[in-house]
Amino acid sequence: MDNLTFRYRVLLVEGLQITHQTSQLTFIFLLIAYVFTIISNIGILIQISAEKSLHQPMHILFCHLPVSDVIGATVLIPRLLKDLLTDPSERYITYVECVFQAFFGHLYGTTSHTILMIGLSVRLSHCKSFISNHCCDNASLFKLSCENTVINNVYGLTFTVVLLTSSLGWVLMTYLKIAMVCLKSRNKATNSKAIKTCSTHLTVYVILLISGFVPIFLHRFSEYAENRKFGTVMFHVIPPGLNPIIYGLQVKEIRQRMLKLCRNSSF
Repeated sequence: MDNLTFRYRVLLVEGLQITHQTSQLTFIFLLIAYVFTIISNIGILIQISAEKSLHQPMHILFCHLPVSDVIGATVLIPRLLKDLLTDPSERYITYVECVFQAFFGHLYGTTSHTILMIGLSVRLSHCKSFISNHCCDNASLFKLSCENTVINNVYGLTFTVVLLTSSLGWVLMTYLKIAMVCLKSRNKATNSKAIKTCSTHLTVYVILLISGFVPIFLHRFSEYAENRKFGTVMFHVIPPGLNPIIYGLQVKEIRQRMLKLCRNSSF
């Protein structure tokens, strides 16, 4: 068993199955999205760090969003950009790099529970050297094994259901409380602001939820491989790009600070 654990140290990544013309457009789109994500999220972190008036619990707590978004985008997009410029037969990745990409990919999606998922996959020996995906994740890793992976599937799906149920439960409870406050309040301006803020946050949450859950579910159905890849890419592109706009610019202090910087730089 030990001799088989690292049988293949270099793996071949399938990548996105798209035409050459589409590949060029995809590369440009992902590059622009990545640059925007990194600049906007790091910009918000710098603003919060540099501005003493923003050194408050609410803004310090907000810092985890840009950090998470930078990790989420960086773990996938640079490697995907490289693969788009590489011949499909040359898209190699070492097993160690694959494990790290899977770890940080799940770290972005599921934070502290990631270590439990990747522990389950690394324990398996692997008899295959082909990643039937465009990136490395937990399901891709345990698919390399010829052993019984029932426990991996059960844990992965169980954790997904628990995470999904608890997440939806907290969101539903939060919005119900907001709705009750709005119903009791007679201030139309306050109610309008609350509805506007909640609707944008809920939109981002739904996009994050769908794009995160779809790849996990579709990993169990090989006939939907390309749909799964598209969902994974959107999970690492759309939320990190939208969060600086939805959350960052809606915080009055950050918005005013950024507008001030824009005015100063124009002179």
